[in-house]
Amino acid sequence: MSMNISNADRAQVLVQALPYIQKLAGKTIVVKYGGNAMVSPELKEAVMSDIVLMQLVGINVVVVHGGGPEISGMLKKIGKESRFVNGLRYTDAETMDVVQMVLAGKVNKALVQMLEQHGGKSMGLCGLDGRMIMAEKKISGEDLGYVGEITEVNTRAIEDATRQGYVPVIATVAGGYQGEVYNINADIAAASIAAKLGALKLILMTDIRGLLRDKEDENTLIPVVNVSEVPSLKREGIISGGMIPKIDCCVEAVRQGVGRAHIIDGRIRHSILIELFSDQGIGTMFY
Repeated sequence: MSMNISNADRAQVLVQALPYIQKLAGKTIVVKYGGNAMVSPELKEAVMSDIVLMQLVGINVVVVHGGGPEISGMLKKIGKESRFVNGLRYTDAETMDVVQMVLAGKVNKALVQMLEQHGGKSMGLCGLDGRMIMAEKKISGEDLGYVGEITEVNTRAIEDATRQGYVPVIATVAGGYQGEVYNINADIAAASIAAKLGALKLILMTDIRGLLRDKEDENTLIPVVNVSEVPSLKREGIISGGMIPKIDCCVEAVRQGVGRAHIIDGRIRHSILIELFSDQGIGTMFY
């Protein structure tokens, strides 16, 4: 693709991006990386180069990632069934060991290595590092085992890494007060971290266009939502199913002082750059 655009067009693109770059330089943006963008090799490459570019133009990028499919794959290898309760993984002690190994080990370090290969500087962390994410057992209806509710977020390790020029890449495994380890939903963790950092933006990458007025029609994208409109959108059934927790995370982040929260389509190459550096934006923005 890059070969067919003329140098004049290329210059034009950069000129148009300049005001956005100026506005974002020195600001913090938290990217929740997940969904298909984590699975497809070509989308992975695009996300990595986007993050490196953001870092190079002076944005403090913080990456928070999940890894559900990888965890399910490893559980399958050891002959253990994945069980979900209302979209959350039931996590017994053995499953928790696998979650910690896969997320904080394999997935986290593979992302760090990929960012480094693309010319970025990156450091892998998880919620256990520097007591970054502390949690208690989530008590709601059915017992979920070691699924945690965040009680505090300490961002010092993240800020130290950023100051030293690293992109912190964070696995959402949290520590308990008696030495337990908890599995934390990555969207919720990203929202809490963004709030505590006072981030300008929280970007959640998903496998859908954004919030649609009609789920069957991608042309009915709702580009901008004021968080005060969310309850009525839920009542109308426009926000339903798997979108509810994601949008609740956006609302929570904005209420706690994050400038804007965005749900963007990770299936579109370079969707982060389109969102940050162009007039049109992409996906749904909550303010």
